[in-house]
Parts: sequence; structure tokens; C-alpha cells
Amino acid sequence: MLIRINKFLNKQRTPILVLSVLFLALGFLWERNFLLAATAVAGFPILVKAVMALLQKSFSIELLVVIAITGALYLNEYNESSLVSFFFLFGDYLEARTLQKTRNSIQGLLDLVPAEALVMKDGVPVLVPVEEIEQGRIVLVKTGGKVPVDGTVVEGTGSIDQSSMTGESIPVYKQTGDAVFAGTVLEQGTLQIEATGVGEDTSFARMIELVEEAQETKTTAEKFLNRFAKWYTPAIIVLSFVVYFLTKNLHIAITFLVIACPGALVIGAPVSTVAGIGNAARQGVLYKGGEALEKMAKVDVALFDKTGTLTTGKPEVTLFEVFDPEKEQAVSEAVYFTEQVSEHPLGAAIMQFLAKRVNIKEHALKGEVVPGQGVKAVYKDTPVAVGNDALMETEGVPVPAPLAERLSALRNTGKTMMLIAINGKAEGIIGIEDPLKDGAKDAVQKLRDAGIQEIYMLSGDHDHTVQAVAKQLHLDGAMGSMKPDGKAEIVKKHKKAGKTVLMAGDGVNDAPALALADVGLAMGMGGADVSIETADVVLMAHEIQQVAIAKTIARRTVANIRENTAIAMGTVLLLLAGVLMERVGLSIGMFVHEASILAVILNAMRLIRK
Repeated sequence: MLIRINKFLNKQRTPILVLSVLFLALGFLWERNFLLAATAVAGFPILVKAVMALLQKSFSIELLVVIAITGALYLNEYNESSLVSFFFLFGDYLEARTLQKTRNSIQGLLDLVPAEALVMKDGVPVLVPVEEIEQGRIVLVKTGGKVPVDGTVVEGTGSIDQSSMTGESIPVYKQTGDAVFAGTVLEQGTLQIEATGVGEDTSFARMIELVEEAQETKTTAEKFLNRFAKWYTPAIIVLSFVVYFLTKNLHIAITFLVIACPGALVIGAPVSTVAGIGNAARQGVLYKGGEALEKMAKVDVALFDKTGTLTTGKPEVTLFEVFDPEKEQAVSEAVYFTEQVSEHPLGAAIMQFLAKRVNIKEHALKGEVVPGQGVKAVYKDTPVAVGNDALMETEGVPVPAPLAERLSALRNTGKTMMLIAINGKAEGIIGIEDPLKDGAKDAVQKLRDAGIQEIYMLSGDHDHTVQAVAKQLHLDGAMGSMKPDGKAEIVKKHKKAGKTVLMAGDGVNDAPALALADVGLAMGMGGADVSIETADVVLMAHEIQQVAIAKTIARRTVANIRENTAIAMGTVLLLLAGVLMERVGLSIGMFVHEASILAVILNAMRLIRK
């Protein structure tokens, strides 16, 4: 019964507050008995919560206020009873509205997903409800339209505003083969998108779910304050009796009781946490809870995977050299033909590089992939091999000493080097690099500015490639040829040294290290499901810059919680001193007390700003 009454009263917060203000005004301006009505209207919701807490064997803040109101009524201090009940109710109203506002800032993102969408049927766009769209269907989105599904562009080009998902401020150009997300907006162009994720299976829906769950979890500070409040409330009741026996002044004892309410102390931490998590989500950083945010603020060592995290993960040919310029066209055609055998990303990069240089209509059917070495095939009755030194040795291709030295020097710059051999003779070389992500260098510096002291790279790539990338980024160290258990051991090593460790990655091989780290961070919702599930923090985009944003928001949120705790404790201590010195009365004390609640709320609201 009480639960139903409490729910009803919570829904009627605004009318109850307005009615209590009306009775207060009438009481002070006309008839004193209206102050009793104001006390009853504002005090009843407080009484209901106090009784509910007592039935659960808990001493709540509301119990202190009910005792104070009862004491004021006993002393015929109607001014005090009405003001105390009103100020407390008003503080509760502000608290509820603030928490709801921070949650609504995320929930409002749901409006970015349209209720209806254009689906292609027999080549004609038909408007259907979004919930009826199935995977594999082709969706048409025009300029200004909202993308209703996760999918892949199959036709058209356009610029998409992805800020709701990734926090990117600049629209991203999309073309055939590119991934798009539900909840983003097509600013210019027309796209046909094959749906790969619909309804609750979209990245956008998962983002909203993660944020809502995170905002319900508590930080260590919140958990401590909740435990503190359980012991604090009965302790204050006992102390108020002590004050009464010492002073023989019931008014001072009641005032002491009310002023000591830890209202601002209890609300300060949760409102900061909710605001911080909400702001992070709007910038593409998803915290899975308050504890993850709290740990992120303490991180002093960061470990990063290389491919897809610090580099693009899309190899590019940066060097293609044929020793005899007159043979360049023939060699290019032979390499293109041979690489058709390969399904390796390096083979795809070579074919993409040569696609505009050659005109090959034949498909390499007689080729062979040599694992860990390269590929070989027969082109125009001539054997062709493209691969590393080991393949050349296997095929009996001589590599002159000057060429071997040059290849070694190029590998030390981070290039993956391959030799081209035709009919048993070296005819050229190919250099492939996984380019650094745009802004990677600046992002590393921002991480240091945000308080991360040591930054390392862990990768499964060859050590010389890894060291070259680390040198470009000015990292504190790097390790190549790393296996999943090796990455996990590095995490353990830093934790054993007393460091708070962040591990960032996006692959299945990163999952063990992500799980062991103090903070596991998954780079992008498009990463492996196991890494996303294991991580404490998920970035909506594969952008290292967002790691610095995540760290900065975490530090500011934790600092904000400390500020709010200081404001709350400082106010209570000053007011209690004023009460015991008989300088602060009940109504003035309650006013200052509720002002402190407003102060911590306003302080937390600063975290909502970008």
C-alpha cells in the first residue's frame, strides 16, 4: 500500500510543491493556520518515505526531518515546521529533476532513430515501420534522412553525421562497402544500405542499453556514502538527544537534528556520476558503470594493441619498384595475376595498388599460397613468386648482398618488404605499411596531458615493424610477436608493480588482457564481440583520441565528486557549529542546508557540458 502511495506522490511532485508554496504564502501573508496546511502537504510525502524505510529496518534522512517537523509543531513553531518540510521537499524535487535530466540527455538520442523507413521492394522504395525491417533488406536513405539500421552501403555516396554514435564533429564520407550506423544522419547524398543490424541488434540500441545500465551502478564513493548514511542517521538522532540533555533546549536539539541531515552528501556522488557517464556517451565513450569511470581516473599506464588501434588496420603499398624500368608493365601484370591466389590483407593491398595499372582478364587458377612466406603462380608459362626472403630461398632465387641490406634497412622503418621473382630472378620489391591513424601522434600527447604516465604498444606483428611505429609515436616501449597470453602477462607485470593499467584493443586476441587490466577498453563497436563483452569501457569509433576524452571525463567526474563531498561536509560542519553557538535557527539552517544541495547539483551539472 505504502509503495503505491509513494509512486503516486512521486508522480505528483510538481502539484504538491506548488500547493505547499501557495499555503506558505497564505500563511505568512494572511492566516497563520495555513502554515499547518503547508506543513501537512509538504510533510506527508516525507513521512511516507520515512515509514517505508523504518519498515525495512533502515534509518533514512526523511526520519530526521519527520522528527524535526514533529518537534517544531510541539513547540508551536509553525513557521519552522512549514519551512523545514518545504525546503526538504524542494531539495528532493531538484534532485529528482536533475537526475532525470541527465538521463533524458541520453534517452533523447532515441529520437534519432526514425519510426519509419524506405525499403526497396522490386526496385521501388516503400515506406514501412522500422520494426518490420529484416536483416538483408535494402534501405534507401536520402539527404537529411536518419539511418534506421546498422548496415553496409551497397549503392551511392554521401556524408553522414555520426556525432551521436562516435562523437566526431565532422561528417564522414561514405561509399560502397562502408559501414553505417542506426541513429546517424545523412547530411548530403543518397545511399542504399543493406541491413545487417535492426531493432535491438543495432550498435545504437546497444549503446543506449549500456549507458542506462551504467547510470544505475554505483561508484566506490557512492557505496561508501550509502553505508555511511545508514550509520550516520541513527548517530545524529542519538547526538541530538545528547545536545538536549546538555542544553535543556528542545529547539536547539531539533535544529541540530535537521542541520545534520546528509542530504547534499548523499546526492553529490550519484548526480556527478550520472552526469559524467552521460557526457561521455554523447562523445562516443561508453562506461559500463561508475566503478569503471572511477578506475579510469586513476590509470597511469596504458597498453595498446597496434592494428586497428594505433594504425588503420588497412595495409597500403608505399613502395613498388621494378629494377628494370622497361619491364615495369610486365612485372606489374605478373604480380597482379599471382596475388589473385592470396586471400591475405597484404595481397588485397597489392591488387588494389595495381588495379589501375594492369588489365588482367585471366584468373590465377594454378597458383599456391605458401603460409608465412608469400604466393607463387605460373603466368604466361613463367613461374612467378612474391614473398619474403624465406620464399626466395625455397624457390632458389638469389638475393645479392646489397639488395638484402637495403631490404633490412627498409624493414627497420616499419615496412613489410616482399621480393618479386620471375623465372628464378629477383625483378623488384614491394613495401607495405599499415599507416598510423590520423591524429595518432597528437592523441598520444593528449593521453600524457590527461595524466597517463607510461604508454606501451603490444602487437602480434614482427618486432621491427612494431618498434618503427613506436618510434614514430614516441611511446615508452613496444613489444612485437605477442600472443594473447603474452599480452596478459604484461598486464600482470604492471599491476604487480602497483600501477593502474588500461588495456585497449579490438580483437579476440586482446580479450584475456582486457579482462585482466584494471580498465579494459574496446576500440569500436565493430570489434570482436568477446572484446566488447569483456571490456569496462567501449568506444563507439576506432579513434584513439577518444581514449583521452574518456580519461579526461573520468578525472573531472571523480574531482567533481570530491568537490561535492567537500561542499556537503563543509556546510554541515559550519551549520552545526552555528547551531551549538545559537547563531543559526531552524528555518535559516534548513534554507542553507537545501542551498548546499542545490550547490552540489549545479556543480555536477557542469559535467554535462562538452
